[in-house]
Amino acid sequence: MTDSLDARTPSGAGEYNPNHMRGGSARKKLWIWRALIFVLPLLVIGGAIAAFIGMSALKPKPEEKEDIIKAIPVLTAVAAQDDVTLKVNVQGEVQPRTEINIVPQVSGLITYMSPKFIEGGRFIKGDLLVRIEPAEFELRVTQARANVAQAETAVTREVSESTIARQDWQELGRSGQPTPLTLREPQMAEAKAQLASAKARLAEAELQLARTSLYAPFTGRVTMRHVDKGEFVTVGTKLGEIYATNVMDVRLPMTNEDLRRAGLTLGFEATGKTTGIPVTLSADVAGRYSEWQGRIVRTDSRFDNKTRVLYAYAEVRDPFGSGASNGVPLAPGLFVNAAVEGQKLENIIVIPRTALRGDDKVYVANNEALSIKTVNVMSSDRHEAVLDGGIEIGDAVIISPIRGVADGMKIAVVKPNETSSEASEAQGGE
Repeated sequence: MTDSLDARTPSGAGEYNPNHMRGGSARKKLWIWRALIFVLPLLVIGGAIAAFIGMSALKPKPEEKEDIIKAIPVLTAVAAQDDVTLKVNVQGEVQPRTEINIVPQVSGLITYMSPKFIEGGRFIKGDLLVRIEPAEFELRVTQARANVAQAETAVTREVSESTIARQDWQELGRSGQPTPLTLREPQMAEAKAQLASAKARLAEAELQLARTSLYAPFTGRVTMRHVDKGEFVTVGTKLGEIYATNVMDVRLPMTNEDLRRAGLTLGFEATGKTTGIPVTLSADVAGRYSEWQGRIVRTDSRFDNKTRVLYAYAEVRDPFGSGASNGVPLAPGLFVNAAVEGQKLENIIVIPRTALRGDDKVYVANNEALSIKTVNVMSSDRHEAVLDGGIEIGDAVIISPIRGVADGMKIAVVKPNETSSEASEAQGGE
């Protein structure tokens, strides 16, 4: 029985293997756990997204509000029409028109020096300033006069001899005309030439004598003195410096814009018909404000090749007398401010200076909207600006600062005396 059973059943075919069953179940569980580890987070994330979408769909939509643009409060002024005289403000240094050096024309010892001939001294025309020892030159004059007397005697003698020779010719009854030599005409001509030479030497000696005394050629003041009494000087030695006080000049640098405003041109010169352009000069002298009135009488004939300006010259007459400012003279070396009266413009547009933005921009209030205008500025100072086009007379120009300016922006005009919060906002800086 045993053999037959073994013959029907293959070896190990019907045996039960419990270990084999347990290994397959473990592998199956492992795959299940791995699937859960990867799939579960995805399910959680997907559920969260679905819940967020659902909540967003159920959330009520916010009420939409229309944006209201608030008008910016501004202060305005009216562009007026007026007649304006342009001003040009420049600076310059006062210089005397006439300033010379006192120089002797003869050599010698200084024997006299005027007490007026000293730094700051005043003198009038014809005052004796310096005298050089004249004794030597007086001797030369005496000698020259003696030579003239001798020459005159020689001429007289030759004239007499010529007259006697003519009479002898006639008494001898000779025919024809006597020769010049017979009449001693060459000798007489020589004597006359000697006389002329002697007179010339006398005039030269007298001139040299006169040059020993140096007189003031004009009324003025002494700038500097270089010598003292007792010094020996030669021809050309600089004794001192003086200047005339009748006219003072002020050299004023003018740019092209200054020339346009003043109405000046290259090579301008005042004549009888054109008396010059009025100018007011001012300076602080010893802590005292002073003003002098003058006129621009000429300009240079060329522009300065370094500064590219044209110099105009203002003159002040009698600056130490009637032209002084309450007793304060316009002295050389003083640095002054010059206010030049320029062109006179009629029916021109005038606006407050605060209405001018930058070099050539003006903000105009037009039907509660801001409009940016480009203007032609003729002149401007701290108070007003003069325009030649760009806006119309009567336009409301904005004079208060504004931030973030744009053409067409909404504005609200307020009055200067308003104290509301809107007026306070108008004072915000640009």
